[in-house]
Amino acid sequence: MMEFINFYLIPGLALGSVYALGAIGISMIFGILRFAHFAHGDVMTLGAYGTLTAVWMSGLHPLLALPAGIAFAILAALAVDKVFYKPLRDLPTIYTVIASFGVALIFRSLVQLIWGTQNEVFIRGVQKPIVLFDLIRVSVLHLESIAVIVLAAIALHYFLTRTRTGRSMRAVSDNPELARVAGLDTEKVVRSTWIIGASLAAIAGVLSGLDTNIHPNLGWNLILPMFAAAILGGIGKPMGALLGGMVIGLIEELSSYTWFTDEPLINPGYKTATAFLIMVILLIFRPQGLLKGRLF
Repeated sequence: MMEFINFYLIPGLALGSVYALGAIGISMIFGILRFAHFAHGDVMTLGAYGTLTAVWMSGLHPLLALPAGIAFAILAALAVDKVFYKPLRDLPTIYTVIASFGVALIFRSLVQLIWGTQNEVFIRGVQKPIVLFDLIRVSVLHLESIAVIVLAAIALHYFLTRTRTGRSMRAVSDNPELARVAGLDTEKVVRSTWIIGASLAAIAGVLSGLDTNIHPNLGWNLILPMFAAAILGGIGKPMGALLGGMVIGLIEELSSYTWFTDEPLINPGYKTATAFLIMVILLIFRPQGLLKGRLF
């Protein structure tokens, strides 16, 4: 039982936290701007490298240097929206989707040009786990990831339900034309969407980099499970994306547990494919997701 908790359940929650943070931005961008943002993973990568640069310059712990990475990701997201996406908003959605692939390639190429193609790490050496009751061994990073997603869930729920900007975002997501006629500042809503999405993406990028390492394909390798999480929760539903991310992360980790025999249920090398399988099944049988989000 302790092996299940230490090596499968807690890592699954931590992985789900990363997916959830990225999926929230994907879901919000689709809900407000009505397109699938395939460059969102590369925004995560930019946030991770921005934080890494701040760590190199200041010597701070990555979580303390995180505001620098968040600011870098926000600036990049706002810049590409103004330069690439805004001129395409009145055109069919497919134009913006294709543009997002181009933006992803631009971001990745810039990372390779500025920071190189080699792997980097935030903290060198082996981090000792926390031992509770002489039974549970928990990685500090996993605890940090779980704590971050809990705080993000509370803050996001408060923002969307209790602030004027949050209520405006929900109104634009439900009916953009009616919100515009009602006098809501839709451009402010768009900016807020990019700011929140890029901030959460940068946090996810740093947490993922702390767990493994940092490389130019860091966010791109996570884009599929994040989209699966957004679809599972209900596209356009931020809290649904959070739920979907946790579910996808848990399923990935628990799928390699020895449930029925001494062998893993699914070879660990293939566990990432479970996210793709879940996404396909949902698109066929329940495309609106768990919380009945928008259809593509």
